[in-house]
Parts: sequence; C-alpha cells; structure tokens
Amino acid sequence: MLTTGLILILASLGLAQGLFLSFYLLRLKNGNNKSNIFLALFILGLTIRVGKSVLNYYMSLENWQNNIGISGILFAAPSLWFYGITLFEKSKSFSIKEYLHFVPFISFLFLIPLVPRNGNFESFWNYGIVVFYLLLYLILSWSNLYRNRLKIPKNVVHWYRNILIGATLIWLHYVVNLFDFTMYYIRGPIFYSFLIYVFSYLFLSHHKFNLQKYNSSNLNKKLSKMLFLEVKELFETEHIFLDNNLTLNMISKKLKIKAREVSQVINENAQQNFYDFVNQYRIEKAEVLLKDSKYANEKIATIAYDSGFGNVTSFNTAFKKKNGVTPSAYKKG
Repeated sequence: MLTTGLILILASLGLAQGLFLSFYLLRLKNGNNKSNIFLALFILGLTIRVGKSVLNYYMSLENWQNNIGISGILFAAPSLWFYGITLFEKSKSFSIKEYLHFVPFISFLFLIPLVPRNGNFESFWNYGIVVFYLLLYLILSWSNLYRNRLKIPKNVVHWYRNILIGATLIWLHYVVNLFDFTMYYIRGPIFYSFLIYVFSYLFLSHHKFNLQKYNSSNLNKKLSKMLFLEVKELFETEHIFLDNNLTLNMISKKLKIKAREVSQVINENAQQNFYDFVNQYRIEKAEVLLKDSKYANEKIATIAYDSGFGNVTSFNTAFKKKNGVTPSAYKKG
C-alpha cells in the first residue's frame, strides 16, 4: 500500500510537470503555433481537473473550487480535437463559428457560483460532464485521425494516436470511478503523473515538438512519397552512398530539389534522419563485402572505406548498432 505522503508526492509531481509542459508549449515559437496552443490547453485542462481530485482527496473544497476543477475538461476536450485538426491541416484557419466549441466552458465559468453541490447533482457535475463530454470529443478526434491517416506522415499519425490513447485511458478511469469511487479516486492522479512524464519523455527525447518542422513545405504526402522513391533509386542504381563525403546538397543537386525537401522525404517515409538512412545502405554493402571471398584477406578498414564510411570507428559503431556484433565478429561468423 502506498502511504498517504507518497501518494501526494507522486500526484503533485505529475501536476507540476503538467503545468510546466503547458506553459512551455504556450511560449514555444517553433513549429505550428496553433498546434502548440491547443496541445497546451488540452494538457492544462487535464491538469486542472486532476488537481481538483488531488486537493479534494486531502481537504474539503468549496463549491466554486470544485467547479473550477470540473471546468478544465470543458476546454481540454475540444482542445484535443482542435489539436488534431491543426496537426493534419497545416494552414487551417478557424472561423468564429468553430470556436463555439468553447462556449460550454465560458458559460460554465459564469454559472460556477450557481451550480449546487450535493448528492446526485454533485456526481452529475463531477462525472457526468467528464464522461460524456470527453467521450464526445474522443469520438470526434479518433474519427478525424481515421479519416486522415493515409494523408499525413506516419510520425504524426503515431504521435496523435498516442495522445488519444492516453486521453482515452483517462476517460476510462472516470468511467470506473462511477462504479467504485473510493478505490479508484486517487489512482487517477497517480496514473496522470505517469502519463504526463511519458509525454514529456517523448517530447524531449524524440523531438515531438518538431512534428511541424516542415510546416512551410509545400510537399503533400503523395509528392513526398514520389520524391522518396527517386532518392531510393539514386542510391540503388548510382550507389551514391559510396561517396564518404555525401551530403544533402549533393543529392538535392542531382534530383533538382531543395536539400530541405530531401531531408523531409527521408524523415517522413523512412522514419530516419539523413545520416542513418545513408549508413543503412553502407552497412548493407559492408555485409556483402564481409562475406565476399575476394575480401577474405582484406582489413576491416578497407571494407569500411569501400562501403562508403569515412573512418573505421564510425563504421564499427554503425555496424554494431544494426547487427549487434562488430564487423570482425560478423566476418568470422
């Protein structure tokens, strides 16, 4: 059993991280500003709602304090849906009519002093709104993802899908609360703490803030795929990867496209950066040479250079990363 103090610490850490992430996104200038804002509002709304649960577990809150906590879901839910739209449609602009989705939140704020807090009515506000309102926007968001899954880069699809999975699990927690309030009430904030740190890890270690790094690009998914096939053909027919001084600019000149677009099509279609993509071809070439009888007496350095690597150290590192063994061990085996 977790002690009361440890539960408070775990829950508080998640809330603090959620607030940090929200304000960081609001101040972030890179990428799609609209996406950053809607993601920040989604996380902030959940943090406010979960924060209410933590405080209410340890102390008796006033009516207006509980209602402010509940209001978090009223702007978090539509923000989740708007976030998906701005991810999928880079230049999307919203009309005043579309922003009416936030009217329930604004209306609720004005009604906070009037909302009663007793018995079944309290349960309705605490869980009825959360369960049904969040469910509505989860359905809209999953539907939006399904409709656009073939039109957008895989990394964007996977990222938004992970966000939706996390939001759906939080929704399921509130559903469970309807059946067993006492047992599961405080587990929600603890789960949220875990979830928000997972999101933070993905943001910082995998640069998810750069999902829109090609926001100004005119390449759609179809054109991106066509250009990627041209890049692959260049590698497979001209073996351009054998040049250890190969750069994005060299490829862009051959294909008569921008170096930035070369990087984009590789990122979007191979899920790799430029150097990992090039090294993949070089390692495949090295694997062939290591098994070639003509190279049986050649040094590893010779195979490295003949595969396109500029030095033995980078060759050994890249080769072991892919195959789990050094080139020498691979040659012997």
